Amino acid sequence: MKPQSMLFTIFGEYVRHYGGEIWVGSLSKLLKEFGMTEQAVRAAISRMSKQGWLVSRKMGNRGYYSMSEYGKKHLDEAAERIYKVEPGPWNGKWCMISYNIPEEQRNLRDQLRKEISYMGFGTLSNSTWITPNDLADRIKQLTERLELTPYVEIFTAEHLGWSDSKQLVQKCWNLEEINQAYKAFIESFEPHYKQFVEKMNNNDGIEDSYCFVEKTELVHYYRKFLFIDPDLPQELLPEVWLGHEADLLFQNFYNLLHPGAVRFFEEAYEKILTKS
Repeated sequence: MKPQSMLFTIFGEYVRHYGGEIWVGSLSKLLKEFGMTEQAVRAAISRMSKQGWLVSRKMGNRGYYSMSEYGKKHLDEAAERIYKVEPGPWNGKWCMISYNIPEEQRNLRDQLRKEISYMGFGTLSNSTWITPNDLADRIKQLTERLELTPYVEIFTAEHLGWSDSKQLVQKCWNLEEINQAYKAFIESFEPHYKQFVEKMNNNDGIEDSYCFVEKTELVHYYRKFLFIDPDLPQELLPEVWLGHEADLLFQNFYNLLHPGAVRFFEEAYEKILTKS
C-alpha cells in the first residue's frame, strides 16, 4: 500500500467532507494506522505537490494541505463512480474519440491515453477509443486542458455493423479479467464483512480505529476498479457479472464501518488541528 495512493483515498473519503484541508500532523497520525512513517507521508505529500495534486498553506509553523482544483475535480469524478446511482436504459449511442498527435508531443499523448482509459474508454484501434457513456463534455475539457484540440476529434456515434454491441464490447475490453478482479475483491472482503456482522450481533466491542482501517482499506481497494471497469450499461454486460455482487458487498460493509471510521477521523483531525 503506497503512501501517495493512500493519500488520495484519505482526501477523497474524509478530508473533502471537512473543508478540504488538513494539517500534515493529522495525516501522519491517520496513516500511522497503516504502518506508514511520518517521513514516508511527508515524502508522498511532496511528490503530490510537485505533480500539481496538492496545494499548501502555512499558518505559523504548521503546513496545511488541500487538493488543487484539478485534484478536487478528480476526486469528485471518482466519488461519482464509486457511489454511483443505477443508470437508466442505454440509448444505444457511443462516444468516440480519435486523435493524431505528433511524436514530439508523445508525453501529452500518453497522458491523454491514461486519462481516457481512467474514464472508461476502450481501444477500438490504436488511436480510436469508444465508450457507451456520454463523456463528450469531459473529453472536451480534457483536450482543452492538455491543449490538444488541433489533434483530436470527438463524435457521438451509432454503430451500424458488423459486430453486435456485446461483440464490440469484447473487442474493446477484457471483461473476463475484470470479472476475475471482482471475484478477488469478494473473496478478500466477504470474510471480513461476515466477521464484522458476527461481532455486532454478539455485541462485541468494536474500536473506532478498527472501523477506520477496515473502511479505508475497503474504499482504497475498491477505488482500483475505477482504472479497470469501464462502467458499462446493463445491456452490454455478460450474463455472469460479479461487479453487481461486489458492489452490494462494498455498500453493505461500507455502511456498517462508516460511523466508527468517521468518529476516529474526527478525533484525529480535530484533536491535532486544535493542539497548541
